[in-house]
Amino acid sequence: MDKTLLKGLRVLETLAANPQPMGVTPLSRVLDLTKSNVHRTLQTLTAAGYVRSNPETATYECTLKLFEVASTIVGRLDVRQIADPYLQQLAHATRESIHLAVLDGLDVIYLNKIESPQPVRAYSAIGGRAPAHCVASGKALLAWQPDERLAELPDELAQWTPRSLDSRDALLADLAETRRRGFSINCGEWRDSVGGAAAPVFDAHGRPVAALGISGPLERLSLGTLHQHGPVVIRTARELSRALGYRGNAYPDSAAA
Repeated sequence: MDKTLLKGLRVLETLAANPQPMGVTPLSRVLDLTKSNVHRTLQTLTAAGYVRSNPETATYECTLKLFEVASTIVGRLDVRQIADPYLQQLAHATRESIHLAVLDGLDVIYLNKIESPQPVRAYSAIGGRAPAHCVASGKALLAWQPDERLAELPDELAQWTPRSLDSRDALLADLAETRRRGFSINCGEWRDSVGGAAAPVFDAHGRPVAALGISGPLERLSLGTLHQHGPVVIRTARELSRALGYRGNAYPDSAAA
């Protein structure tokens, strides 16, 4: 183990965690290192561009280079790959078909799916599309879009079944309810006999990058049953979001993990 490198990382982590710049003496005390050791390490980190000094206060703080390095790592996170154990977890808890979907315009695309072990299932396919305003995963993603994005929705929406939301106003009311409870519901709005529930998945920047949800026949997934499954859908989506680096509070406290 390179002890010099380890000391440098400890200094960097301590500076990053502290809300205010720190001087050599406080750093040496917190890290149990000599002042000369801390000073030499700070000079190296400064030369590398990770730390900057303030000569007037004799303190040091992290630069944005640390953020730049972290952002490249976050940008490489593959939500589909990371999501797999969480899909398995939700499948085990509900015994329904599980979907991971992303928003593409006014549609959702299914990135991954786990089939229900039960004999009657909801038909869908990886790579398939569905109108976002008619399915739970789509409404979960739309509910956390910025207002300007929602303002672009057409006044009239296509009706696929008698239960489909057919106007922007009706959809906006549904999305407001989705944000309140933390998960969306579809009761025969895309396919007459199919229902589902879904919650958004957020990345480290707080963006809704996917939706995680369940679907199945309405004869099994009644409105009451979907509400019963809602908390576990939220908890699983929250855990996946945390794995992607999300630390926000978009999910309701009532579904705390």
